[in-house]
Amino acid sequence: MTVMSALPASTFTSTHASNRFGTTALVIALVAACGFAGSRAASAQTVNPKPALLAQSQPQATVQQGQTFEEEIVPQRYANNADVDAFINDMVARYDFDPSVLHALFARVSYSATAVKLVTPAASPSIKNWRVYQARFLDQIRINAGVRFWRNNQATLQRAYDEFGVPPEVIVGIIGVETIYGRFMGNFRVLDALTTLTFDYPGTPNRADRQATFRKNLADYLVWTRDSQIDPTTVLGSYTGAIGIPQFLPSSIVQYAVNYDGNKQIDLRTSQADAIGSVANYLKQNGWENGRPVVWKITSDPGSIGIAQAAADGQPEPHWPLAQLLRAGMLLNEPNLDIASEAGTPVTVIDLPSPGRPTEYELGLKNFYVLTRYNRSFFYALAVYQLGQRIKAQMDATDDATPGDQAPNVEPSPALNPGISPGINSGSNPGNQ
Repeated sequence: MTVMSALPASTFTSTHASNRFGTTALVIALVAACGFAGSRAASAQTVNPKPALLAQSQPQATVQQGQTFEEEIVPQRYANNADVDAFINDMVARYDFDPSVLHALFARVSYSATAVKLVTPAASPSIKNWRVYQARFLDQIRINAGVRFWRNNQATLQRAYDEFGVPPEVIVGIIGVETIYGRFMGNFRVLDALTTLTFDYPGTPNRADRQATFRKNLADYLVWTRDSQIDPTTVLGSYTGAIGIPQFLPSSIVQYAVNYDGNKQIDLRTSQADAIGSVANYLKQNGWENGRPVVWKITSDPGSIGIAQAAADGQPEPHWPLAQLLRAGMLLNEPNLDIASEAGTPVTVIDLPSPGRPTEYELGLKNFYVLTRYNRSFFYALAVYQLGQRIKAQMDATDDATPGDQAPNVEPSPALNPGISPGINSGSNPGNQ
């Protein structure tokens, strides 16, 4: 989306422009007030003090557990490797590893050409399409599976809500989008993927930053598997090393994962309770606000859409005071909202482009931003929210219906796959990925 330091009044054309928008100076003031100029560059440098899961343009493709994935691998690339040897020396010094054990381990690691291909940005970026993305992750199969998951884990979801303040529908939405409740958790050997992307990340502009992130995750992975007495060669996950039902990277496992089933061991691969508690803890630690909304809807009149278009700068962190957008003439489609009490609430403008259709817009609040800490894509965060809402609505509907009226219990097809993403969001801003 083009960033402008000042916008002509025609940008906000409306049938009521004369009394809703005022003069061009008001528009310029709206844009300048939050430092619109250069906001793309500024947002790219935003640092959150709490590390989040690696950004990816959409949930990663995974092959159903137990199936064979045609992965290109090169064995023993990391034996007698100077960079690996330096990493091993650091692990010995910092975490008291046995060097001989690590040298033997890395001699068994294979280079994953497939992981490198999947994180390499496409030569021609794909056209973003919200309606296609939405349909893909809000399908009836996923909704029905979400209802079953919620019913099977109702007590645990309620406990997580009581402890962390994160509603069940949000947790269910995340796990549904990520892995369809554990059905698709990845068939890449995590040790291979993390090692490959630490030492052989492709030559993208942000290569150094990505390698540093994967190096940290590789170190955390080795510490976690050692301390948990897990054979590091046996864990499977995504092509970036995300693990288990909620697809946590190792650094997030170390920082946010919790034992929630009472067996004294954290297991995100088979324990639905641990996955639920860990997702709730992750969101809480990243700033989830109990009882607050995720998004507000705006009206579809030309004036409101024009203001949204001008203010949609791709920044996920709320930074536009609601009152400022309302003074410019934006109208909300939130009949029960107390505008006076929410005037100072900061929001971000979510833009949702679909080729051949007008771009859709919503306002994201702090909780929407928290969802982007799990995955930096606006599409992802809104799909999680909407999936959770639809599952909740179906839960309510089936609770009220007679047994014969309930929705069919549809099982996912074995061929169903969340789809291949372009991989790690290679340093681009969060936004409508």
